[in-house]
Amino acid sequence: MLQYISASVVYPVSSPPVENGVIALEEDGTVHAVLHVEQAKEQGIENIKYYEGFLVPGLINTHCHLELSHLFGKIAEQTGLQGFVQQVIKYRDSSEELILEAMQKADREMLENGIVAVGDISNQLVSRAIKSGSRLYYHTFIETLGFNPAQAKTIFEKALKMKEEFTPLKASIVPHAPYSISKELFAAIKDYSLKEDNLLSMHNQETEDENLFFQFNQGAFLKLYEFLGLDISFFSATGKSSLQSVVEELPGSKVLLVHNTLTSAEDIRYATSVHDGLYWCLCPNANQYIENRLPDVQMLAEANLKITLGTDSLASNHQLSILAEMKTLQENFNLSFETLLEWATCNGAAYLGIEEQYGTLEKGKRPGINLVEFAPEGKISGKTSVRRII
Repeated sequence: MLQYISASVVYPVSSPPVENGVIALEEDGTVHAVLHVEQAKEQGIENIKYYEGFLVPGLINTHCHLELSHLFGKIAEQTGLQGFVQQVIKYRDSSEELILEAMQKADREMLENGIVAVGDISNQLVSRAIKSGSRLYYHTFIETLGFNPAQAKTIFEKALKMKEEFTPLKASIVPHAPYSISKELFAAIKDYSLKEDNLLSMHNQETEDENLFFQFNQGAFLKLYEFLGLDISFFSATGKSSLQSVVEELPGSKVLLVHNTLTSAEDIRYATSVHDGLYWCLCPNANQYIENRLPDVQMLAEANLKITLGTDSLASNHQLSILAEMKTLQENFNLSFETLLEWATCNGAAYLGIEEQYGTLEKGKRPGINLVEFAPEGKISGKTSVRRII
């Protein structure tokens, strides 16, 4: 038996918005049809539950660090990336009980905020139990870090073992960032990805110092390596930005570049000429939390890139809410609700490879349905809220 829900506007995302649209749903939440109100009347449909606001698909968070949830409120804001990393190292260790409790709360927060799927970075196995019992879909990115070439083999073998331990959950092995992965470790990930289904994600150009390091072997990263006790005497500057220096080492049909705070138009031209499967994830609230700056989102949007949204972690954010990320972007850039919703739904689903179920309101899909309230004419404000309906 079908149930029917309606709202001021229904956003299928895959097709234009439908004013006073009606969604026909099967008992398990599968979309049977999206109708105009006139079609519903013609078919004699009654018992329609009406909501004031927008009905939209479940939201996709393509970049999170669930295992850092216990650091909420512990990391000082606007210290820059180097200061942030040092604080995470300082405060990261805690009891497993506290870490699990914080992750459980964060998982529930995302569910309540209308998120249905998450791309999550993991350096440990600790999040496996939470993900196994969650109502959210998780793809775990097992993150490798190692700038010392001599450690590449050991680090990669450890990542392989962790991926096996995450089974049967979906997982892949990924590089952390250009400045934390040796050429040898990049090569190991590349070889593996050419043989296996290995969805890639990488932090990209979060800070000016990242580009300075690759271009001139200068900047604050030198002090970070000193803090970490790393000998980087083997490194030679490439004379190019960090992205241009490593993009050819990123194989696979899809690669998510995360943050992109200092990405330039030249970087985009070069990277897209080398790799045609790039996705670009924006985490604006984390960018403001850590560096107090935002990417040139207008430039990224005008380049017609495949953009997704992420929350980063509770170590670098005040909440895990994709709607909050959309609000920050709309406040700072000329972006429509429809554009932001596309980034927050179907683009993320396409990247994670789950578009057959998630991302749009189409017949046969079970994407979850959210009610967005108090967003007149698509303007997101502090009063705007999102509530999970299905």
